[in-house]
Amino acid sequence: MTMAAKSFTVEEGWEYVKNNGITKLIRILEGLPEPSFSPAEYMMLYTTIYNMCFQKRTHVYSNDNSKEAYEKYKKAFDEYLPMVLPSIKEKHDEFMLMELVKRWANHKIMIRWLSRFFQYVSRTYIQKYTNVSPLYELGVTRFHDLVYLEVSGNAIDIVITLINKEREGQQIDQGLLKNVLDFFIEIGSVYKKCYEMDFEAHMLQDTGDYYSRKSSKWIMEDSCPDYMLKASVEECLKRERDRVSHYMHPSTEKKLVEKVQHELLVVKSKQLLEKECSGFCALLRERKAEDLSRMYRLYKETPQGLEIIASIFNKHITGEGTALVKEAEYAATNQAASKVVVQEQVLFRKITELHDKYVADVNDLFLNHHLFHKALKEAFEIFCNKAVAGSSSAELLATFCDNILHKGGSEKLSDEVIEETLEKVVKLLAYIHDKDLFAEFYRKKLARRLLFGQSANEDHEKTILSMLKQQCGGQFTSKMEGMVTDITLAREYQTKFAEYFHSNSNATPGIDFSVTVLTSGFWPTYKSFNLSLPTEMAKCVQVFKEFYDSETKHRRLTWIYSLGTCSINGKFETKTIELIVSTYQAAALLLFNSSDRLSYSEIETQLNLSDDDLVRLLHSLSCAKYKILIKEPNTKTISPTDNFEFNYKFTDRMRRIKIPVAPLDERKKVIEVVDKDRRYTIDAAIVRIMKSRKVLGFQQLVMECVEQLSNMFKPDIKLIKKRIEDLITRDYLERDEENPSMFRYLA
Repeated sequence: MTMAAKSFTVEEGWEYVKNNGITKLIRILEGLPEPSFSPAEYMMLYTTIYNMCFQKRTHVYSNDNSKEAYEKYKKAFDEYLPMVLPSIKEKHDEFMLMELVKRWANHKIMIRWLSRFFQYVSRTYIQKYTNVSPLYELGVTRFHDLVYLEVSGNAIDIVITLINKEREGQQIDQGLLKNVLDFFIEIGSVYKKCYEMDFEAHMLQDTGDYYSRKSSKWIMEDSCPDYMLKASVEECLKRERDRVSHYMHPSTEKKLVEKVQHELLVVKSKQLLEKECSGFCALLRERKAEDLSRMYRLYKETPQGLEIIASIFNKHITGEGTALVKEAEYAATNQAASKVVVQEQVLFRKITELHDKYVADVNDLFLNHHLFHKALKEAFEIFCNKAVAGSSSAELLATFCDNILHKGGSEKLSDEVIEETLEKVVKLLAYIHDKDLFAEFYRKKLARRLLFGQSANEDHEKTILSMLKQQCGGQFTSKMEGMVTDITLAREYQTKFAEYFHSNSNATPGIDFSVTVLTSGFWPTYKSFNLSLPTEMAKCVQVFKEFYDSETKHRRLTWIYSLGTCSINGKFETKTIELIVSTYQAAALLLFNSSDRLSYSEIETQLNLSDDDLVRLLHSLSCAKYKILIKEPNTKTISPTDNFEFNYKFTDRMRRIKIPVAPLDERKKVIEVVDKDRRYTIDAAIVRIMKSRKVLGFQQLVMECVEQLSNMFKPDIKLIKKRIEDLITRDYLERDEENPSMFRYLA
């Protein structure tokens, strides 16, 4: 029959297409003996459908028949697919999947041929009406509605079962799974996201359940390293990634890996990381670098995984550091005073070693991650700011530096090791809150080293100042650098002074005499008394004053006798002994050249000293190790009623002895100085902030003030409030009349 040769109805045309096209196509798909379509057959079927669309209806040509032809296209699938469904349902397991893949492949062939037959409908009717599905999409939709909805649930269960068999080590047909999942993807690309919503959602849920069961078993059986390795957190993730690459869509990899990570690492994180003998802390103690690196790699990929490890890292370091502080505190409390300083030195030596160890871990094992740097910093800030035996960490660190830089200190180190140690000390200073307190204690100790020639190496002094300047800024070290410069200039003055009195016969001081001229603004504050000097000393002072006045103009010398030292000869009955004493001690002893016996009040009157200083120096000469003076009554304390005589019978095996004076407790004075400086610093910060902001609320002002000052010290909120009130009384600020918590800057 040649349908193009005569007019025919739509039904007649459809009967031709069905008998000569669709039936033949189905026989081919079912594997029955049937030759393929020849070009002539294809053209006849295409022409028939074309003519179907243009048959007369009520003597008027119309293309309305295209809609009927479109419906016939749909009917072809609706009649064929119900015959396909039983062949899929009657099979089980992999055989069911094979049949499904086969039937889907056949269906795609059917869509392709029918789309070619109905090509004219696609070009006219479908393009004209945008709400009409294209032929390919309609074919896929019919398979979805008539086959997919009936068999997809069973197919998904079989696929998941096969995946779990593979997880247990069994061999499966990965090619079959790929074809099945490609089917889900192809169906979903047209109708809806069948792959994601149907297969992937179920598969991820089952994966979670599977690894939840496995992890519960592994966590009980294995150590933390074994769990990560053998449990195969790493191995499991590798296998799941391989699984995706073999037969799943690439978009599944991230979701699948996250699900496995969640069950194996996140859910079990507390139990795993805190295992008593093999958890994170145990690995740190045992220095298990490979296991720690693996742990970092695994948890880096999980949400907030590194936060959990960093938190444990912080607690571990805090625990170790706090234990060192407690150990030093116990030793300082229970040992003799002479050993306390040694224990403090041991403490900071151990803290620097602890810091080196964990900085290396952060850099090498945790790849310099900012969370671990933050955890390390916060941990060291906790125990590095704890006091030991009443001494603040700032004072202890300054003492530690002094011991390293002091000539004859307990730390006998090479120059290279000293520089390395100083560099570590400066790094530790970053964790100290009261940096200004450290600076004041350090300046006090630096002054003693420089003034009494106790500095082991001037280059080391300059090195640490350079490091401190780089760490804390130029203002932090400006006074200390001025002190070092002063000492160099003082040596030049001493050289000029020696030339002066050698060239001037009238300016001979009579005794060997040296003076260190200092700039008062750089150095710590020292008491200055108008000590009544013996004639010999007074002459020296006058000679130097004449020299200094000839060298400079408009500068006034203030003599700090408390820092001076003297070498005098004590002529005792057995032998003459050279006594190394302070200027105060020398002045007191020289009084006995003209008097055999002196009372406390007489000495006080002649020297013009305060009671505190006089008691200290008389105690050092009459009650301490070297009794140069005999005191009546013979007690261990000095009182205003005591009398003193020179002890001619004193002797010692040494020909040269140093008589120390009991040191003053400078800690209280240093703290007072720092507290005073802080008040000025807070005032300056508040004025600076208000000058730029003009109007600011109390909370915001406090917050900005703390932020500006925190690099040097942590200001107390109550102190800031007091300084604000003080600035108000001094007319720098004023309160807002309507809102008392608001402040205005007064220019």
